[in-house]
Amino acid sequence: MCVTVTMRVGLVFLWSALLPLSCSGQDPFAWLHGPQGLRYGSLKADTTGGACPDECDCPPSFPVAMYCDGRGLTAMPSIPSRMKYVYLQNNAIKAVSDSALVNATNLVWLMIHYNQLTSDAIGEKAFLHLKGLERLYLQHNNLTAFPPNLPRTLRDLRINHNKIEKVTLADLEGMDNLTILYLHDNAVTDTGTSLKALKSLTLLEISGNKLTKVPEAFPEHLHQLYMESNSIDSLPEGFLGQFTQLQYVRMAHNQLTDKGIPANIFNVTGLVELDLSFNKLERIPPVSTKLQHLYLQANQIKEFTLGSFCSAVDVTNFSELLTLRLDGNQIGPQDIPTDSSLCLRLTSSIEV
Repeated sequence: MCVTVTMRVGLVFLWSALLPLSCSGQDPFAWLHGPQGLRYGSLKADTTGGACPDECDCPPSFPVAMYCDGRGLTAMPSIPSRMKYVYLQNNAIKAVSDSALVNATNLVWLMIHYNQLTSDAIGEKAFLHLKGLERLYLQHNNLTAFPPNLPRTLRDLRINHNKIEKVTLADLEGMDNLTILYLHDNAVTDTGTSLKALKSLTLLEISGNKLTKVPEAFPEHLHQLYMESNSIDSLPEGFLGQFTQLQYVRMAHNQLTDKGIPANIFNVTGLVELDLSFNKLERIPPVSTKLQHLYLQANQIKEFTLGSFCSAVDVTNFSELLTLRLDGNQIGPQDIPTDSSLCLRLTSSIEV
């Protein structure tokens, strides 16, 4: 007969419940500490397609990932064919030979940022066999050009903080799945029509380059466009009209003047945020009543023109602006029209 005794002390009851005893006389946890338990309770290293390199970690619980980041590597390690996610960042790797990735045909992510890669040390066929690669991080290296034969399956390419001067059509043509391109902090002077080929691109970050004009063509489905810290002094006619989903435009720290901005170029209904700070504007450009955030600080604006926000004001016509920054210009609080609260009724604060 099995008798159950109610314990008054909770800790004692808990310990007794975990003891390997049962009313049947069998140990309900025998599988944990017996020979069978050793077989089921431990994980063995997966060596499919090759053993994990000694200098890296390949967790048995995640056998398709290889962690080699921050190991002081100066050369590419051998990558087993089973690997899908390889982390090589924060090393001193200088080259990727034609054979370095030939076995890594299942790669989905390859993180090789913060290394010492140079363009002439990347083989012509280095990336040629990666037919399923979706994410490639190459930022903070010493590249002067895009590596050849990048996989056309890429969705996220980060090649910022290098020394790239030009982007050609051959670099990006056929990348129909690319949605994110980080190209900022390079030395790009021209992109030609290469960006137009990126049919799925939604985020383009091309700030901190040497552009003197807006690139000739963009993908029409861009959602975020960042071109800060260049030397752009004018915008082409109908610049924003080519986009169907653009919501965020940042062009701070350029050389824009009133003369270089066509009339009503920013008066498009899709925009949510527009940053034109640190330029040379003397007037507030007309914007859509649907715009929510406008940054114009550190320009040369001399007048607060309410008509730039509202052409007419009534119960149904008013600006939806939430943020307006005009500080660092040539106007002060006294220059804000007394009836601005009707037009800018949703604006929480105006900084002047």
